Amino acid sequence: MCTGFVGPAPDVPVWLGELSRPSLGAAVAAYDEAGRAVVDEVGELVLTEPMPSMPVSFWNDPDGSRLREAYFDHYPGIWRHGDWITVTHRGSAVIHGRSDSTLNRGGVRMGTAEFYRVVEGHPGVMDSLVIDTSGGAAERNAGNERTTTDRGDESAAREDELLCFLVLAPGADAGDVETGLRRALRAELSPRHVPDRFIVVDDIPRTLNGKKCEVPVKKILSGASPEKAVSREALRNPDSLEPFIRHARYN
Repeated sequence: MCTGFVGPAPDVPVWLGELSRPSLGAAVAAYDEAGRAVVDEVGELVLTEPMPSMPVSFWNDPDGSRLREAYFDHYPGIWRHGDWITVTHRGSAVIHGRSDSTLNRGGVRMGTAEFYRVVEGHPGVMDSLVIDTSGGAAERNAGNERTTTDRGDESAAREDELLCFLVLAPGADAGDVETGLRRALRAELSPRHVPDRFIVVDDIPRTLNGKKCEVPVKKILSGASPEKAVSREALRNPDSLEPFIRHARYN
C-alpha cells in the first residue's frame, strides 16, 4: 500500500509517542478478538471502509484468494493489516508492532518493536530478526549456521523457542554480543524477552519496501514450503532466505 494509515495533522497537538490522526480517507479502528472496536486499548489495526489506495488484487492471484487470505479472513469484510494499534480517546494512535508475528512467552504476548529497539541499539548488531516458533512444527537447526549458543552442535530439534537472528557489525564478536544482549534485554524489557538462542546470519530478508519478513520466516522454520511462505519477487534480497531454509531443512 502506497500510503499511511495514521500520521501528523495540522489542526491538533503533537502528543509524545503518538501519531495525531488517521490519514485522510483511512477509516482506522482498533478491533479486539471478537471484532469490536476498542478505545485506549491495544487491538488489531483494521480499516472498516475502503480507502483510495487500497489494492484490489495481488500479482499472480487471478481469483483473489491470496488477497482475501492475507487481509480479510480474520474479520470478514474488514481489512486487518497485521499491526497492533491503540486508538486513544483523543483520536490519536500508537503503533505497537506486528500482530501476526507476536511473541508468546509463558502465555504473555509481546510485540517485536521494543525487542528490535534494544537489540539493534547494540553497537555490534547491524540488523536482526526475532522469531517465536510457538505453535509451529519443530524448529530445525541446520548446523551450518554459526550459533553463539550451540557452537554448531547438531542437536535435536526443539519446539517453542524464541530465536534471534543477528547480522553482526564488522569485527564484532558473537559471544560478546550475545552476552551484552542477554543482559540488556533482561534489564530493559524482561527476562521473558531473552531468546533461547542467538544465530548469526549474513542478511535479514526484507520486502521491497523494507519490512522484515517475520511471518514468512516463521512459516519456513515451521516446515512450510518456501514457495508458499513468500514470493521471492516481493523481496528486496531474495538470497537472504537461503540460511533460513537450510536451518529448517537439515536437522
